[in-house]
Amino acid sequence: MTGYYLLHLWYFYFYYFVSNMRIKESTLKFLNELGHNNNREWFQANKNVYLAAHDDFKNFITKMIIGLAEFDPHINTDINATKCMFRIYRDVRFSKNKDPYKNWFAAGISIDGRKLEGPEYYIHIEPQNKSFIACGYWRPKKEHLDAIRQEIDYNFPQLIAALSEGQWTVDDLSKEDKLMRPPTGYTADDPNIETLKLKSFILYETLPDTLLMSNKALETVLVTCKRIYPFKKFLHEAIE
Repeated sequence: MTGYYLLHLWYFYFYYFVSNMRIKESTLKFLNELGHNNNREWFQANKNVYLAAHDDFKNFITKMIIGLAEFDPHINTDINATKCMFRIYRDVRFSKNKDPYKNWFAAGISIDGRKLEGPEYYIHIEPQNKSFIACGYWRPKKEHLDAIRQEIDYNFPQLIAALSEGQWTVDDLSKEDKLMRPPTGYTADDPNIETLKLKSFILYETLPDTLLMSNKALETVLVTCKRIYPFKKFLHEAIE
């Protein structure tokens, strides 16, 4: 009876907390309109629409945290979704772009909201098919970067195995942050030098608008995160 009960409890969780969780069309519509009306007057006139969109995204992140905690021991259900979310207000002090607001929602989910120096999940919601889910370590501090490179150098087959477990390859790693020359301590003839040149270690997958608004939105995000988890675990072990 216990196994039967647990199975049905899992089905209840999946269908009511995962398969029905999505980003509302009104949320994407608000962000799209904000992109065309990025000024304080329009934002204040639509403050209630913003608050509804913000709550929609917060609800999605709350459910996402619950789902991540099912397979990632670094994530627990006590994490506050608000601590994970980035503010919509832009810091324009040192930017040529003086738009006061971001036209996207984003959240970083780690063991301590979005403030931990370590691997994390990152979700970015932006209309016109610019959304994506990512996981890894963005611009590690020096001692962590050195440790990750050392782990890659010593245990490259283990990295390949971690990636392969989620059906990824080293070619899937983001090349956004990459050195032109070998890092200190490594040579150009190193067989793994292109991976060692990376300054960030990230895997990501795009999230089309139609997917985000469908009943498979959260399910797809969690499945992708679970596929990335072995790689995330590799990074945790490298720095710990």
